[in-house]
Amino acid sequence: MPRELERLGRMSAPPISGILTPNIVPLTPRGEIDEEKLCRYLDWLIEHGVDGLYPNGSTGEFLRFNPQERRRITEVTVRHVRGRVPVLAGAAEANVAETIRACNDYGALGVRAVAIVSPFYYRLSSQGVYAYFKEIADHVEVDVTLYNIPLFASPIDVETVTRLALECPRVVGIKDSSGDVGQMMRMIAAVRPQRPEFSFLTGWDAMLVPMLLVGADGGTHASSGVVPELTRAIYRLARAGRFEWAMVWQDRLRSLFDVMIAISEFPEGFRAGLRARGWDLGASRQPLSAEQQQASHAATDRLKPMIDSVLKELAAATNRQ
Repeated sequence: MPRELERLGRMSAPPISGILTPNIVPLTPRGEIDEEKLCRYLDWLIEHGVDGLYPNGSTGEFLRFNPQERRRITEVTVRHVRGRVPVLAGAAEANVAETIRACNDYGALGVRAVAIVSPFYYRLSSQGVYAYFKEIADHVEVDVTLYNIPLFASPIDVETVTRLALECPRVVGIKDSSGDVGQMMRMIAAVRPQRPEFSFLTGWDAMLVPMLLVGADGGTHASSGVVPELTRAIYRLARAGRFEWAMVWQDRLRSLFDVMIAISEFPEGFRAGLRARGWDLGASRQPLSAEQQQASHAATDRLKPMIDSVLKELAAATNRQ
């Protein structure tokens, strides 16, 4: 298919926007995927207003599962969701061939798109990052979003994002977890005039409103797996241009996020937050010391009154409108 026709085909799919939740995966006491609880948790997230789901994200601890388990997590998610919200599935593997295979497998399962983190462990140059994503984009049969998380992987600079967006119709967006507003503004300025359907998502919870203010289309936030009502309200207010009120709730989100992100090992603080909401999703596959376990449960005790208070405020504000 000629590239221009392929690009027009991509444009017919709705752009990715809103709050997509990179959810934690519940585990049994034996450390196996608890599929029944996962399905109940996904229902809860959808009922509480998330715009999409993001299995195999960083919060979903994708590296702590093997490829077969990652595929199963995606399969269960897509099958159970039944199109109620779009699914953006993390598809990063250790090399290009395995990543392409995962992308096409997930596409066949019915995901809206796949998210691919920049290469990790080996630090690549900008040219290496470009070549990596170009090879994938040229050989997949599903839409791709780039995932920039420079804390853990080779950074994707503005020039590389622009080049991939303009050369690769299958690359339809980017999730940027740098928290750098300037970077987001530069990417949007470079890409949006030429590809207005290209999606820009932020992955840093504490910067959701500032990113929406400069033109981001939404975000994928660990906090949305704990307080989906709050992230939904922030997004809706910002989309309505009510940024003053959006910032009020952003500050409440930041307070919760600061507590959850401070607990080692990530995403243990978000497990603590979910316990405060009545969800015990089991222990992570990352062993915790006795001191870390104690800190996690102390965080649950601290978060519960904070979350209860925020949600009570939010409900009252919603009822007044």
